[in-house]
Amino acid sequence: MAAISPAIPVQTDAEVLDLRRVGEYFLLTLSAPGAADDVRPGHFVAVAVGGEDSSMLLRRAFSIYRADPAAGTIVFAVQGRGTRWLAQRRRGDRTNIVAPLGRPFVLPTEPVPCALVAGGYGAAPMFALAELLRERGARVDMVLGAATETRLFGLLEGRRAADSLTVTTDDGTAGISGRVTDPLPGIIAERGTAVVYACGPMPMLATVARVAAAAGAHSQCAVEEAMACGVGICMTCVLPVVGEDGATRMVRSCTDGPVFFGDKVRWGDVGTVPPDTVGAPRPGGH
Repeated sequence: MAAISPAIPVQTDAEVLDLRRVGEYFLLTLSAPGAADDVRPGHFVAVAVGGEDSSMLLRRAFSIYRADPAAGTIVFAVQGRGTRWLAQRRRGDRTNIVAPLGRPFVLPTEPVPCALVAGGYGAAPMFALAELLRERGARVDMVLGAATETRLFGLLEGRRAADSLTVTTDDGTAGISGRVTDPLPGIIAERGTAVVYACGPMPMLATVARVAAAAGAHSQCAVEEAMACGVGICMTCVLPVVGEDGATRMVRSCTDGPVFFGDKVRWGDVGTVPPDTVGAPRPGGH
């Protein structure tokens, strides 16, 4: 895999350039000179919400959909007070952001066949990733899924960015009826997929990692852990990951991720501190 040098985050007041509705989601474009310069697929942005007098002190973290040296765009759904506030912004409004944050997807050093799997607006970073992979000569097969048709994101863009696009919905309202991971074993077998990239809910990522490992493919998963600070201070986004030495450590999704190698995450133990974790409490306090 071709390593990417760490980006240096920039904190700035960003102006709203555009906000529009796309299905059940919102696309928000912010001016971000300096902050958008070094964005790579898999990076995220921490956005201040509520305004200067708000009681909402914690930022909201979003995957970056698109970025250029002048601006960046995120995709979000209204899920609470913070995203509701964002959905009410107007052109010219300003809010404070920190970006780019986290570790992005790692690109293969050779043009190997790749599969990109995403659920809902987890598709946000996948289109730019697909374009980078194809520029390197890699074949890209993309699978986009959601609970229902209105929650799919980026189908037209997916058709342009990838060599093939498979669509799934849990309720069968669009594409194949079933989960987004259902077509993955067949794609890996047919295309000889070497690397699987994924972004979406944690159960989906766990399945992607398991399917890829069973087929002898590598996987990289962008996790969706709650991030209160986004810069590694609060420790609310930790999850158990196996290191190169074979030891499990609780690592921060915001700084050590959000992209992890799928076979290193202990998916069944997410949300807990496994007893064999380095530094975990011992029974009886010993």
